[in-house]
Amino acid sequence: MSGQTFHTIGDLARRTGLSVKTIRYYADSGVVPPTDRSPAGYRRYGPAAVARLELVRTLRDLGLDLATIRRVVDHEVPLPEVAAAHAEALAVQIRVLRLRQAVLTAAARRGSGPAEVDELHRLARLTTRERGQLVADFLDSVFAGLGDRPAYPGVIVSMTPELPDDPSTEQVEAWLELAELCREPEFRARMRRLARQHAADHDVPGLPRPDAVAVVRDAVAPALAAGLDPGSPDADPVVAAVTSRYASLHGHSDEGDLRRRLLERLVAANDPRRDRYLDLLAVLNGWSAGDATVPAVDWFIRALRHRMPEPAR
Repeated sequence: MSGQTFHTIGDLARRTGLSVKTIRYYADSGVVPPTDRSPAGYRRYGPAAVARLELVRTLRDLGLDLATIRRVVDHEVPLPEVAAAHAEALAVQIRVLRLRQAVLTAAARRGSGPAEVDELHRLARLTTRERGQLVADFLDSVFAGLGDRPAYPGVIVSMTPELPDDPSTEQVEAWLELAELCREPEFRARMRRLARQHAADHDVPGLPRPDAVAVVRDAVAPALAAGLDPGSPDADPVVAAVTSRYASLHGHSDEGDLRRRLLERLVAANDPRRDRYLDLLAVLNGWSAGDATVPAVDWFIRALRHRMPEPAR
């Protein structure tokens, strides 16, 4: 080996920035074995040791264990194959960490106790099949008896969340909140009542037509933007336009019973949880969030009540 340049452990430490103790550990592990020994018995390393140590440090920083690193540097296994396997393992760990982060974030925001944290954790760990079953139970409850009507299979699909295989923390948090909504008995009952009222309003021959909420949302938007008082005379044209439109769509005359029917529909629909469900659905499915309906519906309920005749005494 005459003429070959050798490095001491001290040389390698200065060139790589690694400690002497670390290099000695790598040598003892067989990852970067010495090339030779000096007459005094000290370890000496050839020119390739610097590059080998740099690779070892990089792979250690990426989380590979020494046994795998030794197989890579000894060319027993291709580095791309190891990198792919390790990347997949990290992806699994990242998904687990996202779930944990979402649960802890939700728990901190709510001030949750141990029981609620445990339940959030359970919901976060549901399998794809279990998540699908939870949502299906909710939608089956809401649309029971309506699924055979032509429009409703599409409506049910549009209300079905699809948590991606690799969800973001925001999507996991959205899933936790939506799952809780789906299991809330009062919300289920409210949505079931709303679905039946919607079906009753659409039990009229002809093309599909907007429901009461859609009619109100579109007509009231300019009044909301202008800050119009629902009790002022300036709101009269808006109320007249909505009631007239609703009457023409559903085959009723614009009279007191129509206004009572419309008010009943809107009170049932005026639930912030309905808007929240749709917002969470948009996050989970990667859709653009729609406009909230509650402000428009609330405005029109107040406007309509202001113009309803006082009940007879």
